[in-house]
Amino acid sequence: VCVCVSIYTYTLHSYDVLEQCLCRRLKGDEIVFEWFAFSSSKDQLPLTLDNLDQFEHEVSTSVQNMITATYCVMCLCSATPSQKYGMRGGRGEVVSSFGAVQGPRWTGKGQSSVRVEMLEGGENSLISSYKYMFQRLRDVRDVLTEKIEELGEELRSRFNIEEFSAVSLPVQDSITVLGQVCCDSNGKLNAQSVLLETGQEQGGRQVPVDLSELKEFSLFPGQVVVMEGMNPSGETFVATKLYEGIPLPFHCPPEPVMVVMACGPYTPSESLTYDPLIDLITIINKDRPDVCILLGPFVDSKHEQIEKNQVTETFETIFKRCVDSIVEGTKGSGCRLVFVPSQRDVHHHYIYPQPPFNLSNLSKDDSARVTLASDPCTLLISNVTFGLTSTDILFHMGAEEISSGTGTERFTRIMKHMLTQRSYYPLYPPAEEVNMDYDKFQQFSQMNLTPDILIVPSELRYFIKVNHSHFQTSRPQPRLKLPPGSLDVT
Repeated sequence: VCVCVSIYTYTLHSYDVLEQCLCRRLKGDEIVFEWFAFSSSKDQLPLTLDNLDQFEHEVSTSVQNMITATYCVMCLCSATPSQKYGMRGGRGEVVSSFGAVQGPRWTGKGQSSVRVEMLEGGENSLISSYKYMFQRLRDVRDVLTEKIEELGEELRSRFNIEEFSAVSLPVQDSITVLGQVCCDSNGKLNAQSVLLETGQEQGGRQVPVDLSELKEFSLFPGQVVVMEGMNPSGETFVATKLYEGIPLPFHCPPEPVMVVMACGPYTPSESLTYDPLIDLITIINKDRPDVCILLGPFVDSKHEQIEKNQVTETFETIFKRCVDSIVEGTKGSGCRLVFVPSQRDVHHHYIYPQPPFNLSNLSKDDSARVTLASDPCTLLISNVTFGLTSTDILFHMGAEEISSGTGTERFTRIMKHMLTQRSYYPLYPPAEEVNMDYDKFQQFSQMNLTPDILIVPSELRYFIKVNHSHFQTSRPQPRLKLPPGSLDVT
């Protein structure tokens, strides 16, 4: 009774205790009993803010220990704790932010009822058979031709272009042509190796392009472009103007929602202990976001111990324990969970686009708050659209893109290309490590709208950017925080 009186006497104390009740889904009498037990074990500690902080810390530690012990996140026989991770500096530091961030601690409402929808047809959209390695070249060509014609029609209508001419036809006058950028060899694209490959309606030819007359350009293999210029000899097209692509419209005005996003790997580089994952679970329980989006890899194929086969359990077993720890460890937070696979998940399908995980062992209650998404995918969360891909398109396109005189840095250009090409992976041919199924690519890797937030994890440096030329000034701007080692956001 005395403890209850103390709690309700001091406003600050009651707020802190109320926060702990909400975080851990405890009733008023339950938190009183826990405080009484804690206080008794410390020689009857008085109720002060400092002692409440100590109480919260020790309870959080006990929760962490419970997760570790019960769900065996770190019980790989070959795993030893990472000293490097444990001694890291800047723990919890915010390294980049955008918008009116609510101070260093961002607390959500923990609303498990927040609506999470997939806009590409649901969780069962990619479970049918794939044709990879059995694709006919003609079918791949048809997919690429359709992409050229669809984007070309949008550009023709936007810029009032009467018609597209055949790029290889010798003419002395200026013409407008449509095609896809490609390289004249198997090497890296450069300003002297650019070819323009037209669709079937324009003859399906490849013609070298002279870029010397362009004041600025940014090009990559697979990019659909409209160019203006001349081809006096029929052998080389001299480009004088390059038309910008057009992004798709947004979905609708967004609503306030707190979303935490993280990407793997969830282990230190020198150990298979899931210490970073334990820290993430602690943050979820503390901040109670409405939704947490987790992108792979969860069991990283590039981890040294996995590459050397130094594990004593199956990859599927390791993955199951990892997911069980996340689901069970965040139950009290009320947070919705979204799992997105990665090409580097050693236990999953190495194909793009990538089907969702199969978590058939989840209980009915757990399944209700878990969304299994594909890579890539577009999510609608409380009228905020999130475009997600765990494939490192930034790194892949960064190695292939060429530019001159644009006045913008590389990341901004690449993200703009994704939006204007309306694709989560506009590069063609794809990077060697990407096993592309073009039938599924056409159906599930294109953007049907411009996402409010585009999430692209990468080996490259983190950033948060806004494409100002495509954001409406009256549109509410998102509030974002980026902790160390987190994913890249635009």
